[in-house]
Amino acid sequence: MVQILERVQAHYENREMPFGKVYVWTPAAVALECDCGESVTLGATSTTSTCGRCGADLSTFAYGIRERQGRLPDELTHPWFYDAKERAQQHERDEAAYPKGASWRYDDITAATDEE
Repeated sequence: MVQILERVQAHYENREMPFGKVYVWTPAAVALECDCGESVTLGATSTTSTCGRCGADLSTFAYGIRERQGRLPDELTHPWFYDAKERAQQHERDEAAYPKGASWRYDDITAATDEE
């Protein structure tokens, strides 16, 4: 028998940046411990289907991860569609923190500079 130690649902992690966010995909995974003591971590793309020590079948766990990942709600797979209000508030905070002319402010990169 295999025991589930930890289960991580697929999701995006977002990181705040000046004037926006960066979304990083974290795939689903499950950490398992076999009766023989072997620990295995499986993801949706794992090719492991058996325990390396005793040969126990682990394919149903990988299949389950793929099935759940395929049925994730849209809020998890496309979070940028659902945080427009939050992004507008972040934009206002960035505008206040980086006024026009500040060295860290994003300016139009197509504008000509004196350096050319």
